Amino acid sequence: MKKFIVLVLFICVQMNAQNIQLAEATSIDIDNKNAKNEMIKENIYQFKVLDLSGKEFDFADLKGKKILIVNTASKCGFTPQYKELELLYEQYKDKNFVIVGFPANNFGQQEPGTNKEIGEFCQRNYGVTFPMMSKISVKGKTMHELYQFLTQKSKNGLQDSEVEWNFQKYLINEKGELDKVISPKVLPTDSEIVKWITS
Repeated sequence: MKKFIVLVLFICVQMNAQNIQLAEATSIDIDNKNAKNEMIKENIYQFKVLDLSGKEFDFADLKGKKILIVNTASKCGFTPQYKELELLYEQYKDKNFVIVGFPANNFGQQEPGTNKEIGEFCQRNYGVTFPMMSKISVKGKTMHELYQFLTQKSKNGLQDSEVEWNFQKYLINEKGELDKVISPKVLPTDSEIVKWITS
C-alpha cells in the first residue's frame, strides 16, 4: 500500500512539473509571437524603388516630409487628376511635402505604356514634375512590397485596405507611418488632403 501511495505521489509530482513546463513554454511562445508582431510593423523608409528612368529612389531620403503616394494611369477617367496633383506639389513642395506617383496597369489595362511613354505622357499633357516611379503592380499576387506595406495592417499598423482603382492616395506622415487612405474619387486638392498637409 505504501509503495502504491508513493507511486501515485511520484506520478502527481511528475505531471505537475510537466504542466509547469508546458505553461512556461506556452508563455514564451506567446511572448515570441507578440515580439514578432511588433517587429513586423514597418515604415516607408525601408523601401527603395526605381524611378521612370531606372534610377534608384530611396524613401529614406524623404525623412521628415509628408508623402502622398498615388497609383496612376494614363487612360483613366481620373487621369486629369495629374493636373491637381501637380498643382498641389507646386504649392507645398517647399513645405516638407512630396508626391510620389506609381504607374500601374491593374485596372482596366489603363496604363499599357512603357516607362518612357508614361514619362513623356505626363510631361507633355500635365507638366508633371513630382517624382514618378517605374510601373509596378498594386494588387494581387504580383503586388509590389511597398503596396503590401500600404495595404496590410500587420505591416503599416493602421488599417487593412484595398486599392480600389487608379489614383487612390496614401498619406504618410513625417515619421514614415501611414496616416490616411483616400479614395480615388477624392481630388488631390480636396480640403481633407490640404488640411492634412498644412496641419
